[in-house]
Amino acid sequence: MSGPISQFIQHHYRHFNAAALVDAADGYQDHLSKGGKMFVTLAGAMSTAELGLSLSEMIRKDKIHAIACTGANLEEDVFNLVAHDHYERIRNYRDLTSADEKALLNRRMNRVTDTCIPEEEAMRRIEHAMLVLWQEAHAKKEKNFPHQYIYRLLREERVSEHYQIDLRNSWLVAAMEKNLPLFVPGWEDSTLGNIFVAHCLAGDLDYSVMRSGPEYMGVLADWYLQTTMKQEIGQKVSPISESVNLPENVEPCEPRGSSIGFFQIGGGIAGDFPICVVPMLHQDLRLECPCWAYFCQISDSTTSYGSYSGAVPNEKITWGKLEEETPKFIIESDATIVAPLVFAHVLGW
Repeated sequence: MSGPISQFIQHHYRHFNAAALVDAADGYQDHLSKGGKMFVTLAGAMSTAELGLSLSEMIRKDKIHAIACTGANLEEDVFNLVAHDHYERIRNYRDLTSADEKALLNRRMNRVTDTCIPEEEAMRRIEHAMLVLWQEAHAKKEKNFPHQYIYRLLREERVSEHYQIDLRNSWLVAAMEKNLPLFVPGWEDSTLGNIFVAHCLAGDLDYSVMRSGPEYMGVLADWYLQTTMKQEIGQKVSPISESVNLPENVEPCEPRGSSIGFFQIGGGIAGDFPICVVPMLHQDLRLECPCWAYFCQISDSTTSYGSYSGAVPNEKITWGKLEEETPKFIIESDATIVAPLVFAHVLGW
């Protein structure tokens, strides 16, 4: 059954980027209907744009099976969770002068386009709770990924007294409840990443409590093989192994699992990092596995010389990421407008 949003899209979105949106959403549904899984990547400021309003339901309804996101998107969903009522919207942000921007800085209001994130109520509040988690891990000689600490923060309700939105609108709460696989490349390029390094430099913490980007890639490779082929790397190591020693001439096996699609919101490391796992498995590990079985990118980056974020999907064929026959879509528009509509169509709203 199609709800009113889907019906509106199907009736009005007939050409150009609008038609690409419908084609991509239909392709998404078709991929899932054949038993496929979907991998979603989040770049930009999707969490501050409150994409969780639709993304969380996609997770709950098993329309998304893993996510790669920037460190900013990981933390900003939690910032919004605990400080939503303290955010400020600047409708005339294009008219702000340098003096206006300095006034926002003096008030500790960090601007993301038209939205200001309050430092004390959001960033410092989460910092205090995360520092305790990191210090506990240090005392126990534990080592975890960035998202695992966030999952624990939410699971143990360490900041629940500060919640200011309906938990159903937090995509990270939905991901935590599903124990969804998350991959956060370049986490140090985030507020909490900066805070973590600062505490390490100050002697409050040790870098050893945080697992790294290369380890994320290793876990992603294992997850990809297990999902598509029900096989782990070397068929003998766990997804969290510290090292992988591959036997020579690993025999390929026929795909027995689920194909995986790739739905990319924005560009940058959130998309660049995970899509490389397939050529890495093929070319560097000499393992047989399927390529990504569906690809869609929502981007407002135009195609230009050397622009990877603006590259058309066909370019990925030359890198061994997509097959010639892989369904490929690109929607050149604002992801804050497009992604909720695609999700609504997939959900049948």
